[in-house]
Amino acid sequence: MTADRRDPALETLFLPFETGLLTWPAEGGAPAAKVLFMRARDGWPLRQQPRPGLICEQSFKPDAEALQRSGWTVAEAADSDMRYPLVLVLPPRQRDEARALFAQALQRCAPGGIVVACIANDEGAKSGEGDFKRLCGLDGNLTKHHCRVFWSRRDDASIDAALLAQWSTLDAERPILDGRFISRPGVFAWDRIDPASQLLAEHLPTDLRGRAADLGAGYGYLSVELLQRCPGIASLDVYEAEARALDLAKRNLAAAAARLPLRFLWQDVALGLSEQYDVIVTNPPFHAQQGAARPDIGRAFIAAAAAALVPGGRLWLVANRNLPYELELDANFGSVRIVTQQQGFKIIEAIKGAATTPQPATPAASSARKRRAPGRAAEARAWRGNA
Repeated sequence: MTADRRDPALETLFLPFETGLLTWPAEGGAPAAKVLFMRARDGWPLRQQPRPGLICEQSFKPDAEALQRSGWTVAEAADSDMRYPLVLVLPPRQRDEARALFAQALQRCAPGGIVVACIANDEGAKSGEGDFKRLCGLDGNLTKHHCRVFWSRRDDASIDAALLAQWSTLDAERPILDGRFISRPGVFAWDRIDPASQLLAEHLPTDLRGRAADLGAGYGYLSVELLQRCPGIASLDVYEAEARALDLAKRNLAAAAARLPLRFLWQDVALGLSEQYDVIVTNPPFHAQQGAARPDIGRAFIAAAAAALVPGGRLWLVANRNLPYELELDANFGSVRIVTQQQGFKIIEAIKGAATTPQPATPAASSARKRRAPGRAAEARAWRGNA
């Protein structure tokens, strides 16, 4: 999330400090203490008041980079042995992961310290507060901006020790799909094969070859399928913005690493790629971390793929049928075809034309391109009619 986009949960998280119900550890003349912010996000509420000692923990690359740009201390995973007088938490939507985060926040809070969490109402605020209360009791709560902030001081007498032990490992890595993959709660489609990715894998041609990349690889399912189905792939770069998922992809592709070069890149694909490829496969995300529809992310993936493919390079993409990617594909590729439309998805093959500078698609640019290539214009009209 960019720092200038409104973030109601982040705003509400700091409400107890603004109202004086809670005090930042460094206030009142005490020396600055370290404060842990788990699943931290940047935004103006974070900068509204001094936040001395703040350590931001964030495994999602775009959010981590936004925090770094604003000058915060950021760690993919902060020192787990350190105990903090204040722990802030923005729990995720997935319930097992959120419960694990509550338990881990409590474990990393110093005795007598405070854990403060905030959840949007439409992301499970009421049930999240109920889980938190079961775990360690509740010292206070507030509601604003359609969000709920709640907190508790760490008191061992109020903690359900059995629940703490159980919940602290709820997001642990584990085998799924009869041991074929390792996954964990919280990553995309964590306990199953995503049907869109499966459909794309089933339609990958066996003649794909050369240097390949998987953009937004998740726990690695599509990468595994690509290497199994396409023996001509010479190397593979695995891109994923969520470090927790990338770690899983490394484990799930360990066998392949013995026979060809693999790289695992914690990167925001939407910012572009620095390498060149013969093949790119992708099931791009079309929602932000907080659940908002973001078709611009998919369009950015397409632009990044177009810039990274060599002339003649091939993009294989799966998307929901209703997602408006046609203009970007038409503007940046020499040939585009719909391979199939099933189960509400469309599989697209796009082939890079002669060396050109990929450009953002606009209706005017797309119309001009169609006038130069009437055959492709007719294909595009048919595509829209079928989508």
